[in-house]
Amino acid sequence: MYKFNPKVIRVGISGCLTGQPVRFDGGHKRSHFCTEQLAEFVEFVPLCPEMAIGLGTPRPSIRLINQDGDILAQTAKGQDVTAALRDYGQKMATQFDGLSGYILCAKSPSCGMERVRVYHDSGKGNAREGTGIYAAELMRAQPLLPLEEDGRLNDATLRENFVTRVFALHDWQCLRHEGLTAARLIAFHSRYKYLLMAHHRDSYRRLGNLLSDLSDLSVALEHKADAYIEGMMQALSNNVSRTNHTNVLQHLQGYFKQELSSRQRQELARTIHQYREGILPLLAPIILLRHYLAEHPNDYLHRQVYLNPHPEALRLRYGI
Repeated sequence: MYKFNPKVIRVGISGCLTGQPVRFDGGHKRSHFCTEQLAEFVEFVPLCPEMAIGLGTPRPSIRLINQDGDILAQTAKGQDVTAALRDYGQKMATQFDGLSGYILCAKSPSCGMERVRVYHDSGKGNAREGTGIYAAELMRAQPLLPLEEDGRLNDATLRENFVTRVFALHDWQCLRHEGLTAARLIAFHSRYKYLLMAHHRDSYRRLGNLLSDLSDLSVALEHKADAYIEGMMQALSNNVSRTNHTNVLQHLQGYFKQELSSRQRQELARTIHQYREGILPLLAPIILLRHYLAEHPNDYLHRQVYLNPHPEALRLRYGI
C-alpha cells in the first residue's frame, strides 16, 4: 500500500522509463526528463506489470488482438495474459491513493494510454486504436490521478500541464491529510483562482458557486469536497491557450495599477502583449510580475498558485 506522505510527492512510473531492464528484449526506455529532471522533486514508484505477472525478461513480446470485439493480450507464443494484466491493474489501482501522478510507457500493450497497435484476429492488418490492459484498469479506477505517457512529455505544453496537475493533486492531498474544514476548502480555492481561470474559466465559476454556501457542514462538506476536486482536476486537464494566459496576466497586472509608474505599467503591458504575440515565453511576464510583487507585497497574490505552480528549476514555462 502506497500511503500518502505530505513531505514526498510520489509518482508511479513504468519501470522501463527509469532505466530498469524490464522490457521484453531485456532493454529499457529510460526517460531523460523523468530521471534527470523530475526525479529531483518527486519520488518515483517504478512498476512493470508484465514482470509482475511473472513473464520475466527477456520474454516473448505481447500483442493486443481484436477477437470478435474483445481486446486480448497475447504473447508471441499464444499465451493469453489478458486476465493476469487486468487483475494486476485492478489490484494495484486500489493501492495508489498515495500517488499524485503516473507516467506510463507509450505504445505498450500493457501500459499504453492510447494509440496502442491492435491486430485483427484474422492476421490481416492492425490499427493504432487500443489502450494497454493495465493502463485501462488504472484509468478506470483512478480517474483523478494525473496520467501521461513518456512520449507526450516531449511536448512542452503537455509536460507543463501534467506536472502542474501532479503538484495540484498533491496540494489537495495535503489538505485532506490535515483535515477538511470549510475554511481550508475556501482558502484552497482562493489560492487556485487564477490557475483555474487560466485552464478553464467556466470551471472556476462553477467551483466558486459550489463553495458559495458551506454553512451546512458535516456530510455535505465531504460531498462538496469530492465534487470540487473532481471539477478541479477536470479543469486543469485542459491545456492553457495564449489567450487565456494573457487574460490572467492582465488581471494580475490590475493589482499594480496604483503602485507602478507610467513607465513600469507600459513595460508590463508590453511584455504581456509580446507573450500573446508569441515573441516572448510565458516566463517573461511571470518574472516581471514576481519582481513587482516583491517590491509591492500583496498577500493575496503571494498565495496564488498560478505564479508558482511547480519548481522553477524544471524550466517548464520556458517553452510555452
